Amino acid sequence: MEVLKERGNRYGEFINNARFTHFLKEEMRKAPSWSKMYADQREALDMIAHKLGRIVNGDPNYADSWRDIEGYAKLVADRLEKGIEV
Repeated sequence: MEVLKERGNRYGEFINNARFTHFLKEEMRKAPSWSKMYADQREALDMIAHKLGRIVNGDPNYADSWRDIEGYAKLVADRLEKGIEV
């Protein structure tokens, strides 16, 4: 499939990304604050881990990956600053 080839060129081999991302997620879940976090905080960190995997295994100069990390962090920060309870 052409889309898989394009993604592989941009993000690296899926298996490498999966190994790295899975490792990060496992380690985050061992941290003391993980169980205290809200769903949006955990999901944002999972998505950031996914984007980090793409950066380190693929094209580190692809600006969208960096913007995505910024975006997930901003979503949580904005909710916290507004004092919205979840």
